[in-house]
Amino acid sequence: MLNKNSNASLAFIKEASPGQRPDIFWASAPDAFEVLSREKLLTKPADVKNPAAPDKIGNYPMNDPDGLYYGQALSGYGLMWNTRYLKANKLPAPAEWSDLTKGIYFGHVAVSAPSRSGTTHLTVEAILQGEGWDKGWTQLMEIAGNCKAITERSFGVPDGVNSGQFGIGLVIDFFGLAGKYSGFPVEFAYPTVTSVVPASIGLVNGAKNAADANKFIAYTLSNEGQALLLDPKISRMPIVSYDKLQGKVPAGYPNIFEVARKSKVQFDSDVAQKRYHVVTALFDQTITFRHKELQAVTKAIHEAEQKLAAKPNAQAAELVRQARELAFKPVVDEALLKKPAFLDLFSKGVSKKAMGDFADKQMATLEDQWNSKAKANYAQALELAEQASAASK
Repeated sequence: MLNKNSNASLAFIKEASPGQRPDIFWASAPDAFEVLSREKLLTKPADVKNPAAPDKIGNYPMNDPDGLYYGQALSGYGLMWNTRYLKANKLPAPAEWSDLTKGIYFGHVAVSAPSRSGTTHLTVEAILQGEGWDKGWTQLMEIAGNCKAITERSFGVPDGVNSGQFGIGLVIDFFGLAGKYSGFPVEFAYPTVTSVVPASIGLVNGAKNAADANKFIAYTLSNEGQALLLDPKISRMPIVSYDKLQGKVPAGYPNIFEVARKSKVQFDSDVAQKRYHVVTALFDQTITFRHKELQAVTKAIHEAEQKLAAKPNAQAAELVRQARELAFKPVVDEALLKKPAFLDLFSKGVSKKAMGDFADKQMATLEDQWNSKAKANYAQALELAEQASAASK
């Protein structure tokens, strides 16, 4: 078993020779399967589909229409929190992503970087697709400003919440549920702005052991294999209804089909795949690499708003509005995403094949500009927030 993030897994499969590749690709990221399918790195497994599984989850297909990969579990994205931590810090349990933008949560939240975690990328995309580009990025930046840490790996968030290092984490559902049903003092909830998509499994073209891999895939999709997902250490969402399974469903276990029915997001993996590198680069340049500055200005804005609440002041209120505009507005305009040349620049496969090193340099220059713009915005916003606090005295 090779445990790698989505980008590293794709690179590993691409670089391996036929006959020497891993047998199975198994991941929560739907866009990764589309990349493998497009580059002919998957082959059809034989006789594996579970007839008890629905054809769709919401509007999202359960399986690849061409039969190259199959939904093996269902994944949703939400919030996990440590109940003891929240009680000790007198914090209410969050219910929506927007709750985490509030000043009371400053320093109590954690998220991983989407460039290092496929599941975090899907969480980010769920917010962007649910709220729209501008509002979604504003919300993400406000949440990140409240974060105690941007972890280097996705496991760092649930591990930190389980241990009480962090109060709240943005996670894929099985991280939160596995902690809860393994006995940690944690809870998990799906916001209304979430997405439910299949975590898929596929047979790699050029695998070492294709015949045995086919049998394994078939077993994971069978009702017997699906029942194993309910093991507390796994806590995944089956692709079939609970009445089809032999395993005992834990008390209070979420009904993922009901979550999908109520979700405000109809996830579009094509959109997510096309702008994948733009989203991850923008997050890194303006949030991950500038987190200290973002934290500082977020704290200053919260402090200014507290003073305003106690003593209203029109001049201070305008300064805070300007500070928020500078600090939390994305530095990339959504209109750019409609330009194929811009998206191609951030598509590694296209840029290296079609445009070579020049495209890589252009991309690096743009990323540097985003980083510099974020730094300048945060510095100016911090000054404005501090002026607002002074005016409110």
